[in-house]
Amino acid sequence: MRARRIAASVLLSAGLVVVSADAASAAPTNCTVHTSGNQASSLCTAGTGEHRIYVLQRHFMPGVGPVGPFIGPWQPVGTASVTQMGYHEIVRLEVETRG
Repeated sequence: MRARRIAASVLLSAGLVVVSADAASAAPTNCTVHTSGNQASSLCTAGTGEHRIYVLQRHFMPGVGPVGPFIGPWQPVGTASVTQMGYHEIVRLEVETRG
């Protein structure tokens, strides 16, 4: 009887480790960004979860400060997240991900 409890405990512990490992690997990967004119996009092609494009710009007139942020909608892997932005200098362009 005691051997069964130990075996069950080991199996449950192993199951918890597998669940934790799956949750940790859920974030999108192989992500790229692209800009064209006044549009920016992100695309992730591996993993699971969602991603979105994030853009922050600096106004062309000194002293005005930052413009944005411009943030695209959360999208699943394989679908592009797209946002419109200004024609200013880009100071931050990145992909945000969540599992």
